[in-house]
Amino acid sequence: MHYPIAIEIGDEQHACSVVVPDLPGCFSAGDSFDEAIANAREAIEGHLESLSEHGDPIPTATAIQQHLKHPDFAGWVWATVEIDMTPYLGKSHKINVTLPDLLIKRIDSTVAKHGDYKSRSGFLARAALHELERHAQ
Repeated sequence: MHYPIAIEIGDEQHACSVVVPDLPGCFSAGDSFDEAIANAREAIEGHLESLSEHGDPIPTATAIQQHLKHPDFAGWVWATVEIDMTPYLGKSHKINVTLPDLLIKRIDSTVAKHGDYKSRSGFLARAALHELERHAQ
């Protein structure tokens, strides 16, 4: 999921401030623009971990366009931070899924080439999250 972040550019005396509008209470900062984005990722992951541990719902990211006209962020720079949501979705359950043989082979080939999926299940989970995110907007 891609969470929009608003970045208020700092100067020699002030750090760059970061707010994650879709996650109330989630904010960060950094001495440089790049550090602010890296720190935003850590803040988002920590926030989601806390929500997950308490059994609270995980807010869905909204499109940046929905935040652009918000007066609190006038003059801020926008970016997105991609977060792998699977660690925050709760306990895994085994299910039976029926798929065509050639589709399974394509999935397995992609998983073998791209280790970030880790497994066929990881690939399918990410694909499902992508579709759910696409339809939520």
